[in-house]
Amino acid sequence: MPRSGPPRPRGAPAAPRAAAPDPSPLPGLAESARRLADAATTSTALVADALVRIEATQPTLNAFRHLRAEAALAEAAEADRRLAAGERLPLLGVPVAVKDDTDVAGLPTHFGCDGDLPPVASDSEAVRRLRAAGAVVVGKTNSCELGQWPFTEGTAFGATRNPWNTAHTPGGSSGGSAAAVAAGLVPAALGSDGAGSVRIPAAWTHLVGIKPQRGRISVHPHSDSFQGLTVNGPLARTVADAALLLDAVAGAHPEDFHRPPAVRAADAARRDPGRLRIALAWRPPLTLTGAGPDPEVRRAVTALADTLARLGHHVEEARPRYGLIGLAFVPRATVGIAEFAARHPEPALLDPRTRSALRTGTRLGGRVVRAARAREVRQHRRIGALFDASGFDVLLTPTTAAPPPRIGRFDDLSAWRTDVAIAAACPYAWPWNVLGWPGVNVPAGFTRSGLPVGAQLLGPSRSEERLIALAAQLEDDRRWFEHRPPV
Repeated sequence: MPRSGPPRPRGAPAAPRAAAPDPSPLPGLAESARRLADAATTSTALVADALVRIEATQPTLNAFRHLRAEAALAEAAEADRRLAAGERLPLLGVPVAVKDDTDVAGLPTHFGCDGDLPPVASDSEAVRRLRAAGAVVVGKTNSCELGQWPFTEGTAFGATRNPWNTAHTPGGSSGGSAAAVAAGLVPAALGSDGAGSVRIPAAWTHLVGIKPQRGRISVHPHSDSFQGLTVNGPLARTVADAALLLDAVAGAHPEDFHRPPAVRAADAARRDPGRLRIALAWRPPLTLTGAGPDPEVRRAVTALADTLARLGHHVEEARPRYGLIGLAFVPRATVGIAEFAARHPEPALLDPRTRSALRTGTRLGGRVVRAARAREVRQHRRIGALFDASGFDVLLTPTTAAPPPRIGRFDDLSAWRTDVAIAAACPYAWPWNVLGWPGVNVPAGFTRSGLPVGAQLLGPSRSEERLIALAAQLEDDRRWFEHRPPV
């Protein structure tokens, strides 16, 4: 059961407790970089403001597991010296956050787990690239245990809450990153996506979330995270900010298995996508739950499809041939959980549902998971026929079947009942993790009670630039960034 109150994130606060956060909206990623380059603000001011906002909202939102207050302020001061000397980098001095499945030197990587873990000695490749771009990492955001679920709750850290309505989850497993960006605590953040874990919280917090092509952003020190399902990806309030963060962290480590050719995401965000053929799919892959979209989700995604048609695109309902893709997903996901869980020094501290997944993953290792991975080429051909044979450029689906659930919705459920409940709520995102192809969540609107929902733009292999250009065109029309949560 989650704790009733969140623990304080580790790390000293950046400013006196009495300090109040600036009530004005935090500038976005690109705007922060522009202001710093123009000497209209300082990195010290931006980082201190971010830390005060985090500190002020931690009792209600509980978005962070660790803060780097002292180190971040020192790095901000150094960034100010470099800026004053004329140095320019894409994110020099800009505060960002990363999910707590990502190694940051000097901090433990709990990945949602309980227990005392030692600090890691070196940065992950994604964080190394963030630092090389000049960004200041202010802290690490909450994740559910080993990233398994589309909610961010756990005995280790309590519940992370949705800024739009704190009785509801922001989603998961990158829920801390999503809550932090949606609430304006940081301009943008990194998450990771193994079954929708960037796109789902982006949908439920009114953000842009990009799941890039497998290998686009390195997952090193892991060479093939969760049997190739998991990739890192940005969460931001605008397409331009998400694209800027993607460009900053993209690239391979020498030991990476997957090395797609480079893209220019920020350029794509400024490009007209042209007239596209867009397939609208309502039916999710087979999950044996009978899941379909909630009427309010369907209404919002239909309105977004109507916008795409008004913008000149051909939108037509279609049914991708998913086949029994779940038979490939389950072994890969559970073996991935087993591999991470086996590294925990105190397995008894893990959630009983995690231990159940560990046992399943252990049974499905070896030949079973190798066979599941070998099916990927055929899955590419079968599902890819939507693009190759049918001539569609983009697939549009709801990101989730349901609006964000209430906090505690999944408490006390068995492993099986949890899996059934989350498959019913989130049946649309995970096939693209099996395929390794890119997808972008865009805000689709709100339920009548004010809860955000999203839609995902999905493409074939290495189609990020097309998806980003289309998302940017939608954003210009719908201007979702003008809507902010009440927190």
